[in-house]
Amino acid sequence: MQGSYALLESLLNEGVDTIFGYPGGAIIPVFDAMYDYYDKLRYILTRHEQGATHAAQGYARVSGKVGVCIVTSGPAATNAVTGISDAMLDSTPLVVITGQVSAALLGTDAFQEIDVVSITQPITKWSYQIRKADEIAWAVARAFYIAQSGRPGPVVLDIAKNAQLENVDFIPQKCTFIRSYIPTCKLDDTVAKQAAKLINEAKKPFALVGQGVTLGNAEDELLAFIEKANIPAAWTLLGESAMPTDHPLNKGMLGMHGNIGPNLKTNECDVLIAIGMRFDDRVTGNLNEYAKQAKVIHFDIDPAEINKNVQTEVAVLGDVKTTLPAVTQYLEKNSHTEWIASFKEHEQKEYDFVIQKETESTEGAIKMGEVVLKVSKATNHSAILVSDVGQNQMMAHRYFRFTQKRSNVTSGGLGTMGFGIPAAIGAKIGAPNRTVCLFCGDGGFQMTIQELGTIMQEKIGVKMIILNNHFLGMVRQWQELFHQERYSSTPMENPDFITIAKAYNINGKEVSERHELDMAIKEMLADDKPYLLVVNVEKNNMVYPMIPAGAAVTNILLGE
Repeated sequence: MQGSYALLESLLNEGVDTIFGYPGGAIIPVFDAMYDYYDKLRYILTRHEQGATHAAQGYARVSGKVGVCIVTSGPAATNAVTGISDAMLDSTPLVVITGQVSAALLGTDAFQEIDVVSITQPITKWSYQIRKADEIAWAVARAFYIAQSGRPGPVVLDIAKNAQLENVDFIPQKCTFIRSYIPTCKLDDTVAKQAAKLINEAKKPFALVGQGVTLGNAEDELLAFIEKANIPAAWTLLGESAMPTDHPLNKGMLGMHGNIGPNLKTNECDVLIAIGMRFDDRVTGNLNEYAKQAKVIHFDIDPAEINKNVQTEVAVLGDVKTTLPAVTQYLEKNSHTEWIASFKEHEQKEYDFVIQKETESTEGAIKMGEVVLKVSKATNHSAILVSDVGQNQMMAHRYFRFTQKRSNVTSGGLGTMGFGIPAAIGAKIGAPNRTVCLFCGDGGFQMTIQELGTIMQEKIGVKMIILNNHFLGMVRQWQELFHQERYSSTPMENPDFITIAKAYNINGKEVSERHELDMAIKEMLADDKPYLLVVNVEKNNMVYPMIPAGAAVTNILLGE
């Protein structure tokens, strides 16, 4: 068969059912072959290659599968770089296939030729150029193994046009081992006992839950771990739906806009247990003042994360699906009653100073937090939350509630504005029977607004909520707090979003008054069709609490 057919057969061999992307000259043979695979593969034509990568990310995050996208060469490949970078920082398994000029033209500055491998090597787990058809089956099998094993991440296959056209005797391949690649390691039982001993002796243990729990499908193992020793836990932005919001040991969000209690208790605990998280600067603040009193136990699959930012007493290396139970078996049952109760005063303070004002206002403009909470309640807290980046993101993750795992899709490490719409598309395709609620700011929504065309063509029933404050809100907040209210290039004059949505056959409503909000949310959720709800919120709405960049986690601003 032709190499293009061998490529699609290789994808089917890996269990692929959905592909996102955009065609072009250097990848036409693959799209020509795809014409014969419409009964086996669903191809989603996005409106931009960046949108294809983010959609593949959303699909991967909720389905647990590898996200796949296929684009052409040159500008298409460079357009995909943002999504590839995003996937690398957030450990999302992607296989991105780019077209390339024929091998005979490589290095001649041919039309739409770009050195994709050199560009993407620093932002992938593996980047490889296929120059002959007989490499295809081998390369695809290797790509999927690398993308989804160990700490997941993106892989790029750059396939020359001649390789797509050449004939090859196709033999399906499966990769389960690469000599130079060790995706995880076997836990030494001595280490498990050391970790358990520290926890058993602790008076104030505290667990920090990251996305590694979700990536390892270890949500049940996490609960068994914290419940046996009665350990309070908090989550990073990407670790949010790893445990139910209403679990009594769930104490909230860590980091810059996290909850007061978790941040303060980080610097009070005697044993800090990091589980599948990387001590990002948005979580730690000033490292010189971070958890210096605590002995640190770090569960992680990636040895490179150990001692990278925070010095570790015990490193528990391996997949948390196996390492958590390995330690749990040695844990002693405990209560830590006083320690857990000490969170309550901080919870009450945050409610009094921040949460009540943000979610229970009866006067003035609509608040972002109250919109998020109302939507969450209207879905019985069972929806998938997708968020863009900015104030909308922080408000969404502070006030949305979770009862199911794999319900949280956002751009964490790269903080990519424009992530929201395409990621919501991928999330809905990855979990078609679940409600997907996307929260965007007016700025981020316009960065990938063309993907409304994808929603229209594929009839994807995402629920999109724009928290419209006519500002680049997060930048405005920093300008107000740290730059003498010099609002340089942050006020936004916006289009009529509802009219734009109608042009894409998407129903919608704009709300400016509080009494209209409940009915509008009910209407939005009434059926499975796509819907846009634009809520005009308070222009100077601030996200509190806030830890200033570079400050200690105990330096918390609560506003007026």
